[in-house]
Amino acid sequence: MTIAEAVERIQFAYPQVYYACHTRHARKKSNPFHLSARDSEILVHLDRARPTSLSSLARHMDLAASTLSEAVSKLVLHGYLLKASRSGRDRREVGIVLTPKGISAVRASSVLEAGRLKAVLRRLPAKDVASVVRGLTRLAGACRP
Repeated sequence: MTIAEAVERIQFAYPQVYYACHTRHARKKSNPFHLSARDSEILVHLDRARPTSLSSLARHMDLAASTLSEAVSKLVLHGYLLKASRSGRDRREVGIVLTPKGISAVRASSVLEAGRLKAVLRRLPAKDVASVVRGLTRLAGACRP
């Protein structure tokens, strides 16, 4: 399969998944986690184990470093993120990782509704579910800063 063929297939497949499984409610800061849409977008770009630098995340999300820094400070204060050392890197450069509370917030505010996604995944054999997860995880990993 060529890259062009893969692009076309993904461009047709992803919207089908999105429209079949996306949540029908708008994210508001008044949700139980008190997250804005931007807060949720920041969280979904992070990992629970691998620290991400603020500078690379700011570039990836096309945000000013000061804007991202302010949002991250608030998310750290509320327990969604932790600052972590980026081993093997400049000790002055700190990374951020999700906390268990941050993971719960991502799951609760996801654009893909868990119940709808479960129903769709149950239609597949277990080996296909594993392949779907592996493929989407690798694609998402390539999108990260």
